[in-house]
Amino acid sequence: MSPQQKALVLPRKQGNFELSSRSIPSPGAGELLVKIQSAALNPFDYKIRNTDYVPHYPVVLGMDIAGIVEELGEGVHNFRRGDRVLAHGKFTNDFTAFQQYALTVASFTAKIPASESFDSAATVPLGLDTAVVGLYGDQLGASITPPWEEGAGDHESKKPIVILGGSSSVGAYTIQLARLSGFYPIITTASPSNEELVKGYGATHFFDRNLSGKQLLAAISEVTDDPIKLVYDAISLPETQSVAWELLADNGTLVLTLPASVKEDEGKGRRVVTTLSYPHTPENEELCSSSWARVEEWLSDGTIKPNKYEVLPNGLEGIIGGLERMKLGQVSGTKLVAHPQQTQ
Repeated sequence: MSPQQKALVLPRKQGNFELSSRSIPSPGAGELLVKIQSAALNPFDYKIRNTDYVPHYPVVLGMDIAGIVEELGEGVHNFRRGDRVLAHGKFTNDFTAFQQYALTVASFTAKIPASESFDSAATVPLGLDTAVVGLYGDQLGASITPPWEEGAGDHESKKPIVILGGSSSVGAYTIQLARLSGFYPIITTASPSNEELVKGYGATHFFDRNLSGKQLLAAISEVTDDPIKLVYDAISLPETQSVAWELLADNGTLVLTLPASVKEDEGKGRRVVTTLSYPHTPENEELCSSSWARVEEWLSDGTIKPNKYEVLPNGLEGIIGGLERMKLGQVSGTKLVAHPQQTQ
């Protein structure tokens, strides 16, 4: 195997992506080296260019990894060379997705069942982890008892949940976990063209995303008399947060994926929490290790369905145009996936 690989690199803040070459890393204890077959794109990957989040440049981005195990680090016993795997990347260049080889952490890596392709598997990691932490995280989520924990029972059974942006990657996984937790009704918003898509994920009631907060509240009141104690805003723009805040009952929780523009001190004991999809942070390690131990089974038995996806042409170079389309709002209900090994 060549010691060098191709990678898509962002050389500087507000710079332009460039195709470059970098060394293929070696796995340490608890790590795997994966030959990446499919890498999925996320909004974070274009938004980060204009932030101060990146401590060092050049940087390789991408969090959604699917590929083949090439090497095992010390202490990794539940994988073998040649296994097809998916993994949630880590914000360190050797562990990111927009390159041909990456390291993964065994705790946040799972085997891909025969029923799924590399492409479908690549749509899972970041979206699913954002849904898991947002619903079940103690510090960075709504602190609901995970359905796989003993004693979870029917805690959420017959309680309503509203998920804004149900056709987004995070929204789709949140709908599926809400179903697993026993929420009912599972109410979501999306574009009318995505109604069947979100119902396929498990939403019981669909409303047009263009409804105002008052219109949506009126529509929901015809579905359930119960107070809405949990709203998951998978979009989290100021306008969707405003709608979510109108829906949320006293002492309820609003889960966001971006910083809050609504104020908790606007009353009624309502809590706002901005979740963090990153499984590698200490607050999330235990929860995400537990969920990742179930990912292969969930995919195999259909408990979790991956996102719809579109494959981009031209390997890593195709990511550049894909991110621009996402930035311009030209992608809906679909995850974009690149094939790093096809890079010319």
